[in-house]
Amino acid sequence: MARKVDLEVVSRLYQKAGAVRLKMDIEPSFKPGDRVRARNINPAGHTRLPRYVRGKEGVVERDNGVFHLPDARVAGDGDQPQHNYSVRFNAQELWGTGAPTTDSLNIDLWEDYLGPIDDA
Repeated sequence: MARKVDLEVVSRLYQKAGAVRLKMDIEPSFKPGDRVRARNINPAGHTRLPRYVRGKEGVVERDNGVFHLPDARVAGDGDQPQHNYSVRFNAQELWGTGAPTTDSLNIDLWEDYLGPIDDA
């Protein structure tokens, strides 16, 4: 069952335009060069994890710093600060062998959206 969004809470959380990087010392789970897989989740409420990357493998290119997880804030579950990463996905990984082999897509994803890929 989908949760109801409390618009008053959301309004207070986002009174300033744009994202705000947090000055918090939180250990990142990933570093540039790490291979990751976007989680294949289907939440009932808000998420910024696009369906076309769910379950797909990519490479962390940059750690953007710590930000509030928007999914949690909108649901009223608190801030849940965590790292946000720029992850590069090969076009063929996303759209199949018909996509050009040299094309890729970078997308910024929160840590909760990612899992490691075991090389073992």
